[in-house]
Amino acid sequence: MAATESAEDTRRTDDEALLHRLGYAQVLYREMGGFSNFAISFTIISILAGCLTSYYLAFNNGGPVAITWGWLLVGAFCVLVSMAMGEIASAMPTAGALYFWASKLGGPAWGWFTGWFNLVGEIAVTAAIQYGSAIFTTALLNIWFPGMGTETGTIFIVFTVIVALQLALNLLNINVLALLNTVSAWWHMGGVLVVVAVLALVPENHQSVGFVFGEVINNSGFSDSAIWFVFGLGLLMSQYTITGYDASAHMSEETRQASRTAALGMVMAVVASVVFGFILLVAVTFAVPDVQGTLDAAGDAVVYIWTESLGETWAAFLLIIAVIAQLFCGTASVTASSRMMFAFSRDRAVPFSGIWRKVASNRAPVNAVTAICVLSWALMLPTLVNGVLGYAVGTSIAVIGLYIAFALPIILRIKAGSRFEPGAWSLGERYKWISTIAVGWIAVVCILFLMPLSPAGCRSPRSSTGRR
Repeated sequence: MAATESAEDTRRTDDEALLHRLGYAQVLYREMGGFSNFAISFTIISILAGCLTSYYLAFNNGGPVAITWGWLLVGAFCVLVSMAMGEIASAMPTAGALYFWASKLGGPAWGWFTGWFNLVGEIAVTAAIQYGSAIFTTALLNIWFPGMGTETGTIFIVFTVIVALQLALNLLNINVLALLNTVSAWWHMGGVLVVVAVLALVPENHQSVGFVFGEVINNSGFSDSAIWFVFGLGLLMSQYTITGYDASAHMSEETRQASRTAALGMVMAVVASVVFGFILLVAVTFAVPDVQGTLDAAGDAVVYIWTESLGETWAAFLLIIAVIAQLFCGTASVTASSRMMFAFSRDRAVPFSGIWRKVASNRAPVNAVTAICVLSWALMLPTLVNGVLGYAVGTSIAVIGLYIAFALPIILRIKAGSRFEPGAWSLGERYKWISTIAVGWIAVVCILFLMPLSPAGCRSPRSSTGRR
Protein backbone atom coordinates (compact mmCIF):
# COMPACT_ATOMS: atom_id res chain seq x y z
CA MET A 1 0.00 0.00 0.00
CA ALA A 2 2.80 2.38 0.92
CA ALA A 3 4.59 1.57 -2.35
CA THR A 4 1.42 2.34 -4.32
CA GLU A 5 0.98 5.67 -2.57
CA SER A 6 4.66 6.49 -3.17
CA ALA A 7 4.33 5.75 -6.91
CA GLU A 8 1.19 7.89 -7.05
CA ASP A 9 2.95 10.76 -5.30
CA THR A 10 5.86 10.47 -7.75
CA ARG A 11 3.53 10.65 -10.76
CA ARG A 12 1.74 13.63 -9.25
CA THR A 13 5.08 15.37 -8.65
CA ASP A 14 6.13 14.64 -12.25
CA ASP A 15 2.88 16.17 -13.54
CA GLU A 16 3.38 19.30 -11.46
CA ALA A 17 7.04 19.56 -12.47
CA LEU A 18 6.12 19.40 -16.17
CA LEU A 19 3.44 22.05 -15.68
CA HIS A 20 5.98 24.23 -13.87
CA ARG A 21 8.42 23.87 -16.80
CA LEU A 22 5.64 25.07 -19.08
CA GLY A 23 5.34 28.20 -16.96
CA TYR A 24 2.42 27.55 -14.60
CA ALA A 25 1.89 26.61 -10.97
CA GLN A 26 -0.54 23.84 -9.99
CA VAL A 27 -3.74 25.72 -9.05
CA LEU A 28 -6.51 23.29 -10.04
CA TYR A 29 -6.97 19.95 -8.24
CA ARG A 30 -5.32 17.08 -10.17
CA GLU A 31 -7.78 14.29 -9.37
CA MET A 32 -8.92 12.88 -12.74
CA GLY A 33 -7.76 9.47 -13.95
CA GLY A 34 -7.37 8.25 -17.51
CA PHE A 35 -10.93 6.98 -17.93
CA SER A 36 -12.40 10.21 -16.56
CA ASN A 37 -10.28 12.18 -19.02
CA PHE A 38 -11.53 10.00 -21.90
CA ALA A 39 -15.06 10.27 -20.54
CA ILE A 40 -15.25 14.06 -20.72
CA SER A 41 -14.41 14.11 -24.44
CA PHE A 42 -16.64 11.12 -25.15
CA THR A 43 -19.42 12.88 -23.25
CA ILE A 44 -19.01 16.17 -25.12
CA ILE A 45 -18.98 14.40 -28.50
CA SER A 46 -22.13 12.68 -27.18
CA ILE A 47 -23.54 10.54 -29.96
CA LEU A 48 -26.87 10.61 -28.12
CA ALA A 49 -26.87 14.39 -28.44
CA GLY A 50 -25.30 15.65 -31.67
CA CYS A 51 -26.35 12.70 -33.86
CA LEU A 52 -29.96 12.96 -32.79
CA THR A 53 -30.50 16.71 -32.46
CA SER A 54 -28.93 17.47 -35.86
CA TYR A 55 -30.09 14.30 -37.68
CA TYR A 56 -32.40 16.35 -39.92
CA LEU A 57 -29.44 18.34 -41.31
CA ALA A 58 -28.10 15.19 -42.97
CA PHE A 59 -31.51 13.73 -43.82
CA ASN A 60 -32.46 16.98 -45.55
CA ASN A 61 -29.11 17.30 -47.36
CA GLY A 62 -28.20 13.96 -48.89
CA GLY A 63 -30.48 11.65 -46.92
CA PRO A 64 -29.42 8.23 -45.61
CA VAL A 65 -26.25 8.25 -47.72
CA ALA A 66 -25.08 11.42 -45.96
CA ILE A 67 -26.04 9.90 -42.60
CA THR A 68 -24.32 6.51 -42.87
CA TRP A 69 -21.44 6.91 -45.32
CA GLY A 70 -21.03 10.56 -44.35
CA TRP A 71 -20.56 9.54 -40.72
CA LEU A 72 -17.81 7.06 -41.59
CA LEU A 73 -16.08 9.57 -43.88
CA VAL A 74 -16.08 12.35 -41.29
CA GLY A 75 -15.19 9.90 -38.52
CA ALA A 76 -12.07 8.68 -40.32
CA PHE A 77 -10.77 12.21 -40.81
CA CYS A 78 -11.60 13.18 -37.21
CA VAL A 79 -9.51 10.26 -35.92
CA LEU A 80 -6.53 11.71 -37.82
CA VAL A 81 -7.22 15.20 -36.44
CA SER A 82 -7.38 13.82 -32.89
CA MET A 83 -4.08 11.97 -33.38
CA ALA A 84 -2.36 15.12 -34.64
CA MET A 85 -3.69 17.08 -31.66
CA GLY A 86 -2.92 14.28 -29.22
CA GLU A 87 0.79 14.38 -30.03
CA ILE A 88 0.92 18.10 -29.24
CA ALA A 89 -1.19 17.67 -26.10
CA SER A 90 1.27 15.07 -24.85
CA ALA A 91 4.16 17.50 -25.20
CA MET A 92 2.33 20.44 -23.60
CA PRO A 93 -0.43 19.25 -21.22
CA THR A 94 -1.97 22.53 -20.02
CA ALA A 95 -5.53 23.76 -19.56
CA GLY A 96 -4.97 26.36 -22.28
CA ALA A 97 -4.30 23.55 -24.76
CA LEU A 98 -4.76 24.81 -28.34
CA TYR A 99 -3.85 28.46 -27.83
CA PHE A 100 -0.92 27.57 -25.57
CA TRP A 101 0.43 25.11 -28.16
CA ALA A 102 0.13 27.72 -30.92
CA SER A 103 1.85 30.33 -28.77
CA LYS A 104 4.77 28.03 -27.97
CA LEU A 105 5.16 26.79 -31.55
CA GLY A 106 4.52 30.03 -33.43
CA GLY A 107 4.59 32.96 -31.03
CA PRO A 108 2.06 35.00 -29.00
CA ALA A 109 0.11 36.30 -32.02
CA TRP A 110 -0.63 32.76 -33.17
CA GLY A 111 -1.70 31.89 -29.64
CA TRP A 112 -4.02 34.89 -29.43
CA PHE A 113 -5.82 34.10 -32.70
CA THR A 114 -6.07 30.40 -31.87
CA GLY A 115 -7.42 31.17 -28.42
CA TRP A 116 -10.20 33.39 -29.67
CA PHE A 117 -11.31 30.92 -32.33
CA ASN A 118 -11.25 28.25 -29.63
CA LEU A 119 -13.18 30.32 -27.09
CA VAL A 120 -15.89 31.34 -29.57
CA GLY A 121 -16.17 27.73 -30.75
CA GLU A 122 -16.41 26.47 -27.16
CA ILE A 123 -19.21 28.91 -26.35
CA ALA A 124 -21.07 28.04 -29.57
CA VAL A 125 -20.80 24.28 -29.14
CA THR A 126 -21.95 24.57 -25.52
CA ALA A 127 -24.94 26.67 -26.61
CA ALA A 128 -25.85 24.25 -29.41
CA ILE A 129 -25.62 21.24 -27.08
CA GLN A 130 -27.81 22.93 -24.47
CA TYR A 131 -30.40 24.08 -27.01
CA GLY A 132 -30.48 20.67 -28.68
CA SER A 133 -31.13 19.05 -25.32
CA ALA A 134 -33.91 21.58 -24.71
CA ILE A 135 -35.62 20.45 -27.95
CA PHE A 136 -35.55 16.81 -26.83
CA THR A 137 -36.54 17.65 -23.24
CA THR A 138 -39.52 19.67 -24.49
CA ALA A 139 -40.57 16.78 -26.75
CA LEU A 140 -40.41 14.40 -23.78
CA LEU A 141 -42.40 16.76 -21.55
CA ASN A 142 -45.08 17.06 -24.24
CA ILE A 143 -45.65 13.31 -24.17
CA TRP A 144 -46.42 13.60 -20.47
CA PHE A 145 -48.06 17.05 -20.62
CA PRO A 146 -49.60 17.44 -24.11
CA GLY A 147 -50.82 20.97 -23.46
CA MET A 148 -47.31 22.29 -22.89
CA GLY A 149 -46.65 22.92 -26.59
CA THR A 150 -43.43 23.10 -28.59
CA GLU A 151 -43.30 26.78 -29.55
CA THR A 152 -39.88 28.37 -29.69
CA GLY A 153 -40.67 30.32 -26.52
CA THR A 154 -41.39 27.12 -24.61
CA ILE A 155 -38.19 25.50 -25.85
CA PHE A 156 -36.22 28.59 -24.85
CA ILE A 157 -37.61 28.48 -21.31
CA VAL A 158 -36.55 24.82 -21.01
CA PHE A 159 -33.17 25.79 -22.48
CA THR A 160 -32.77 28.50 -19.81
CA VAL A 161 -33.52 26.02 -17.02
CA ILE A 162 -30.95 23.58 -18.46
CA VAL A 163 -28.27 26.29 -18.61
CA ALA A 164 -28.95 27.23 -14.97
CA LEU A 165 -28.76 23.58 -13.87
CA GLN A 166 -25.45 23.01 -15.65
CA LEU A 167 -24.03 26.20 -14.19
CA ALA A 168 -24.88 24.97 -10.69
CA LEU A 169 -23.34 21.53 -11.30
CA ASN A 170 -20.11 23.09 -12.54
CA LEU A 171 -19.63 24.96 -9.29
CA LEU A 172 -19.02 21.61 -7.57
CA ASN A 173 -15.67 19.97 -6.83
CA ILE A 174 -13.78 18.35 -9.73
CA ASN A 175 -14.17 14.93 -8.05
CA VAL A 176 -17.94 15.20 -8.46
CA LEU A 177 -17.62 16.30 -12.09
CA ALA A 178 -15.19 13.46 -12.81
CA LEU A 179 -17.69 10.99 -11.36
CA LEU A 180 -20.48 12.47 -13.51
CA ASN A 181 -18.33 12.07 -16.63
CA THR A 182 -17.49 8.47 -15.77
CA VAL A 183 -21.18 7.65 -15.27
CA SER A 184 -21.93 9.53 -18.49
CA ALA A 185 -19.51 7.44 -20.57
CA TRP A 186 -21.16 4.21 -19.45
CA TRP A 187 -24.61 5.75 -19.87
CA HIS A 188 -23.80 6.67 -23.48
CA MET A 189 -22.45 3.24 -24.39
CA GLY A 190 -25.23 1.35 -22.63
CA GLY A 191 -27.84 3.80 -23.88
CA VAL A 192 -26.85 3.30 -27.52
CA LEU A 193 -27.19 -0.47 -27.16
CA VAL A 194 -30.65 -0.12 -25.58
CA VAL A 195 -31.83 2.33 -28.27
CA VAL A 196 -30.55 0.06 -31.04
CA ALA A 197 -32.24 -3.00 -29.51
CA VAL A 198 -35.59 -1.21 -29.18
CA LEU A 199 -35.43 0.16 -32.74
CA ALA A 200 -34.54 -3.30 -34.07
CA LEU A 201 -37.23 -5.26 -32.21
CA VAL A 202 -40.27 -3.03 -31.63
CA PRO A 203 -41.21 -1.41 -35.01
CA GLU A 204 -43.47 -3.50 -37.24
CA ASN A 205 -41.71 -2.29 -40.39
CA HIS A 206 -38.16 -1.30 -41.26
CA GLN A 207 -36.56 0.36 -44.25
CA SER A 208 -34.47 -1.77 -46.61
CA VAL A 209 -30.69 -2.07 -46.58
CA GLY A 210 -30.72 -0.29 -49.95
CA PHE A 211 -32.53 2.67 -48.40
CA VAL A 212 -30.21 2.96 -45.40
CA PHE A 213 -26.98 2.77 -47.38
CA GLY A 214 -28.01 3.93 -50.85
CA GLU A 215 -30.94 6.38 -50.73
CA VAL A 216 -30.16 9.98 -51.71
CA ILE A 217 -32.51 12.79 -50.67
CA ASN A 218 -32.22 16.42 -51.74
CA ASN A 219 -34.62 18.65 -49.85
CA SER A 220 -32.18 21.56 -49.70
CA GLY A 221 -33.61 23.64 -52.53
CA PHE A 222 -30.42 23.24 -54.56
CA SER A 223 -30.57 21.49 -57.93
CA ASP A 224 -29.90 17.76 -58.11
CA SER A 225 -26.97 18.62 -60.38
CA ALA A 226 -25.29 19.98 -57.22
CA ILE A 227 -25.88 16.79 -55.23
CA TRP A 228 -22.23 16.47 -54.18
CA PHE A 229 -22.41 19.96 -52.71
CA VAL A 230 -25.67 19.02 -50.96
CA PHE A 231 -23.99 15.87 -49.61
CA GLY A 232 -21.22 18.10 -48.27
CA LEU A 233 -23.78 20.22 -46.41
CA GLY A 234 -25.18 17.01 -44.93
CA LEU A 235 -21.81 16.33 -43.34
CA LEU A 236 -22.57 19.12 -40.85
CA MET A 237 -24.42 16.57 -38.70
CA SER A 238 -21.39 14.31 -38.40
CA GLN A 239 -18.81 17.07 -38.13
CA TYR A 240 -20.81 18.98 -35.51
CA THR A 241 -21.22 15.81 -33.45
CA ILE A 242 -17.58 14.73 -33.57
CA THR A 243 -16.12 17.85 -32.06
CA GLY A 244 -15.23 19.14 -28.61
CA TYR A 245 -12.71 16.35 -28.00
CA ASP A 246 -10.09 18.96 -27.16
CA ALA A 247 -11.77 18.76 -23.74
CA SER A 248 -9.28 16.06 -22.74
CA ALA A 249 -6.48 18.56 -23.32
CA HIS A 250 -8.27 21.35 -21.44
CA MET A 251 -8.55 19.03 -18.43
CA SER A 252 -4.80 18.24 -18.50
CA GLU A 253 -4.02 20.21 -15.35
CA GLU A 254 -6.64 18.18 -13.47
CA THR A 255 -5.55 14.79 -14.89
CA ARG A 256 -2.93 12.42 -13.51
CA GLN A 257 -0.16 11.36 -15.93
CA ALA A 258 -1.50 13.98 -18.30
CA SER A 259 1.30 13.69 -20.85
CA ARG A 260 -0.05 10.28 -21.86
CA THR A 261 -3.66 10.14 -20.69
CA ALA A 262 -4.83 13.42 -22.26
CA ALA A 263 -3.62 12.32 -25.70
CA LEU A 264 -5.10 8.84 -25.39
CA GLY A 265 -8.33 10.26 -23.97
CA MET A 266 -8.75 12.46 -27.03
CA VAL A 267 -8.05 9.76 -29.62
CA MET A 268 -10.02 6.98 -27.95
CA ALA A 269 -13.02 9.27 -27.43
CA VAL A 270 -13.20 9.86 -31.18
CA VAL A 271 -12.70 6.19 -32.08
CA ALA A 272 -15.37 5.01 -29.62
CA SER A 273 -17.78 7.71 -30.81
CA VAL A 274 -17.35 6.75 -34.46
CA VAL A 275 -18.12 3.09 -33.72
CA PHE A 276 -21.09 3.61 -31.38
CA GLY A 277 -22.41 6.53 -33.44
CA PHE A 278 -22.49 4.49 -36.64
CA ILE A 279 -24.45 1.70 -34.96
CA LEU A 280 -26.93 4.26 -33.58
CA LEU A 281 -27.43 6.10 -36.88
CA VAL A 282 -27.97 2.88 -38.83
CA ALA A 283 -30.63 1.78 -36.32
CA VAL A 284 -32.44 5.14 -36.43
CA THR A 285 -32.41 5.22 -40.24
CA PHE A 286 -33.77 1.67 -40.54
CA ALA A 287 -36.69 2.84 -38.36
CA VAL A 288 -37.67 5.84 -40.57
CA PRO A 289 -41.47 5.42 -41.01
CA ASP A 290 -41.78 7.62 -44.10
CA VAL A 291 -39.52 10.08 -45.89
CA GLN A 292 -41.89 13.03 -46.25
CA GLY A 293 -43.00 12.94 -42.64
CA THR A 294 -39.38 12.89 -41.49
CA LEU A 295 -38.54 15.85 -43.75
CA ASP A 296 -41.58 17.78 -42.52
CA ALA A 297 -40.56 17.17 -38.90
CA ALA A 298 -37.29 19.10 -39.50
CA GLY A 299 -35.66 19.70 -36.11
CA ASP A 300 -37.95 17.08 -34.54
CA ALA A 301 -37.01 14.38 -37.08
CA VAL A 302 -35.75 11.79 -34.60
CA VAL A 303 -38.65 12.44 -32.21
CA TYR A 304 -41.01 11.89 -35.17
CA ILE A 305 -39.24 8.66 -36.18
CA TRP A 306 -39.41 7.26 -32.66
CA THR A 307 -43.01 8.30 -32.02
CA GLU A 308 -44.35 7.00 -35.34
CA SER A 309 -42.39 3.74 -35.41
CA LEU A 310 -42.55 2.85 -31.71
CA GLY A 311 -45.57 4.60 -30.21
CA GLU A 312 -45.51 7.17 -27.42
CA THR A 313 -44.57 4.81 -24.57
CA TRP A 314 -41.43 3.44 -26.21
CA ALA A 315 -40.60 6.87 -27.66
CA ALA A 316 -40.75 8.39 -24.18
CA PHE A 317 -38.44 5.65 -22.88
CA LEU A 318 -35.82 6.38 -25.55
CA LEU A 319 -36.21 10.12 -25.06
CA ILE A 320 -35.41 9.71 -21.36
CA ILE A 321 -32.17 7.92 -22.29
CA ALA A 322 -31.26 10.64 -24.80
CA VAL A 323 -32.21 13.59 -22.60
CA ILE A 324 -30.10 12.35 -19.67
CA ALA A 325 -27.16 11.81 -22.02
CA GLN A 326 -27.59 15.31 -23.44
CA LEU A 327 -27.66 16.83 -19.95
CA PHE A 328 -24.40 15.02 -19.18
CA CYS A 329 -23.00 16.36 -22.46
CA GLY A 330 -23.88 19.99 -21.77
CA THR A 331 -22.49 19.81 -18.25
CA ALA A 332 -19.18 18.44 -19.55
CA SER A 333 -19.03 21.10 -22.26
CA VAL A 334 -19.38 23.86 -19.66
CA THR A 335 -16.60 22.19 -17.63
CA ALA A 336 -14.13 22.08 -20.53
CA SER A 337 -15.06 25.53 -21.89
CA SER A 338 -14.65 27.17 -18.50
CA ARG A 339 -11.16 25.67 -18.13
CA MET A 340 -10.21 27.08 -21.51
CA MET A 341 -11.52 30.53 -20.53
CA PHE A 342 -9.76 30.29 -17.16
CA ALA A 343 -6.43 29.49 -18.82
CA PHE A 344 -6.84 32.15 -21.52
CA SER A 345 -7.61 34.71 -18.81
CA ARG A 346 -4.63 33.53 -16.78
CA ASP A 347 -2.51 34.73 -19.70
CA ARG A 348 -4.47 38.03 -19.77
CA ALA A 349 -5.86 37.49 -23.27
CA VAL A 350 -9.51 38.11 -22.31
CA PRO A 351 -11.02 41.48 -21.28
CA PHE A 352 -11.41 41.71 -17.48
CA SER A 353 -9.16 38.65 -17.21
CA GLY A 354 -8.66 39.24 -13.49
CA ILE A 355 -12.29 38.27 -12.93
CA TRP A 356 -12.37 35.12 -15.07
CA ARG A 357 -9.15 33.56 -13.74
CA LYS A 358 -10.28 33.54 -10.11
CA VAL A 359 -10.96 30.17 -8.48
CA ALA A 360 -13.17 29.36 -5.49
CA SER A 361 -12.09 27.59 -2.31
CA ASN A 362 -12.75 24.22 -4.03
CA ARG A 363 -10.47 25.41 -6.87
CA ALA A 364 -13.30 25.57 -9.40
CA PRO A 365 -13.07 28.55 -11.83
CA VAL A 366 -16.51 29.81 -10.82
CA ASN A 367 -16.46 33.12 -12.68
CA ALA A 368 -15.37 31.46 -15.93
CA VAL A 369 -18.15 28.89 -15.48
CA THR A 370 -20.70 31.68 -15.06
CA ALA A 371 -19.40 33.60 -18.08
CA ILE A 372 -19.57 30.53 -20.35
CA CYS A 373 -23.16 29.82 -19.32
CA VAL A 374 -24.34 33.41 -19.76
CA LEU A 375 -22.69 33.75 -23.18
CA SER A 376 -24.00 30.40 -24.43
CA TRP A 377 -27.50 31.41 -23.34
CA ALA A 378 -27.23 34.74 -25.16
CA LEU A 379 -25.98 33.09 -28.36
CA MET A 380 -29.24 31.15 -28.69
CA LEU A 381 -31.52 34.22 -28.47
CA PRO A 382 -32.03 34.14 -32.30
CA THR A 383 -33.81 30.79 -31.91
CA LEU A 384 -36.77 32.77 -30.56
CA VAL A 385 -37.26 33.95 -34.17
CA ASN A 386 -36.45 30.70 -35.99
CA GLY A 387 -35.50 27.61 -34.04
CA VAL A 388 -34.03 25.56 -36.89
CA LEU A 389 -31.95 28.32 -38.48
CA GLY A 390 -30.79 29.68 -35.12
CA TYR A 391 -29.64 26.21 -34.10
CA ALA A 392 -27.96 25.61 -37.50
CA VAL A 393 -26.06 28.89 -37.20
CA GLY A 394 -24.90 27.88 -33.72
CA THR A 395 -23.64 24.52 -34.94
CA SER A 396 -21.83 26.12 -37.89
CA ILE A 397 -20.07 28.66 -35.63
CA ALA A 398 -19.08 25.80 -33.32
CA VAL A 399 -17.61 23.66 -36.09
CA ILE A 400 -15.75 26.50 -37.84
CA GLY A 401 -14.44 28.09 -34.63
CA LEU A 402 -13.25 24.87 -33.06
CA TYR A 403 -11.73 23.34 -36.17
CA ILE A 404 -9.80 26.48 -37.12
CA ALA A 405 -8.45 26.42 -33.57
CA PHE A 406 -7.59 22.73 -34.07
CA ALA A 407 -5.81 23.44 -37.37
CA LEU A 408 -3.52 26.30 -36.35
CA PRO A 409 -1.32 24.42 -33.83
CA ILE A 410 -1.21 21.39 -36.17
CA ILE A 411 0.09 23.63 -38.98
CA LEU A 412 2.70 25.06 -36.63
CA ARG A 413 3.71 21.58 -35.51
CA ILE A 414 4.28 20.61 -39.19
CA LYS A 415 6.35 23.77 -39.63
CA ALA A 416 8.41 22.99 -36.51
CA GLY A 417 9.45 19.59 -37.89
CA SER A 418 12.33 18.03 -35.96
CA ARG A 419 12.48 21.05 -33.60
CA PHE A 420 9.28 19.79 -31.95
CA GLU A 421 9.98 17.98 -28.67
CA PRO A 422 7.45 15.12 -28.31
CA GLY A 423 5.96 14.00 -25.03
CA ALA A 424 5.10 10.52 -23.80
CA TRP A 425 2.73 9.91 -26.75
CA SER A 426 4.33 10.54 -30.15
CA LEU A 427 3.42 9.87 -33.79
CA GLY A 428 7.05 9.66 -34.86
CA GLU A 429 7.53 10.32 -38.57
CA ARG A 430 3.87 9.53 -39.18
CA TYR A 431 3.04 13.06 -38.05
CA LYS A 432 3.90 14.31 -41.55
CA TRP A 433 1.08 12.61 -43.42
CA ILE A 434 -1.37 12.46 -40.50
CA SER A 435 -1.09 16.18 -39.75
CA THR A 436 -1.16 17.18 -43.43
CA ILE A 437 -4.35 15.22 -44.11
CA ALA A 438 -5.90 16.59 -40.90
CA VAL A 439 -5.26 20.20 -41.94
CA GLY A 440 -6.56 19.53 -45.47
CA TRP A 441 -9.79 18.09 -44.10
CA ILE A 442 -10.30 21.04 -41.76
CA ALA A 443 -9.91 23.41 -44.73
CA VAL A 444 -12.65 21.52 -46.62
CA VAL A 445 -14.92 21.59 -43.56
CA CYS A 446 -14.54 25.34 -43.02
CA ILE A 447 -15.31 26.11 -46.67
CA LEU A 448 -18.38 23.86 -46.68
CA PHE A 449 -19.87 25.30 -43.52
CA LEU A 450 -19.48 28.88 -44.66
CA MET A 451 -21.86 28.03 -47.51
CA PRO A 452 -25.63 28.73 -47.31
CA LEU A 453 -27.87 25.83 -46.29
CA SER A 454 -30.40 26.80 -48.97
CA PRO A 455 -30.39 28.93 -52.17
CA ALA A 456 -31.16 32.64 -51.93
CA GLY A 457 -34.90 33.15 -51.89
CA CYS A 458 -35.62 29.54 -50.96
CA ARG A 459 -37.81 29.00 -47.93
CA SER A 460 -35.99 27.86 -44.85
CA PRO A 461 -36.75 24.56 -43.14
CA ARG A 462 -39.59 24.89 -40.72
CA SER A 463 -38.76 25.24 -37.08
CA SER A 464 -39.72 22.73 -34.42
CA THR A 465 -42.78 24.85 -33.69
CA GLY A 466 -44.29 23.92 -37.03
CA ARG A 467 -44.07 27.55 -38.19
CA ARG A 468 -41.71 28.98 -40.77
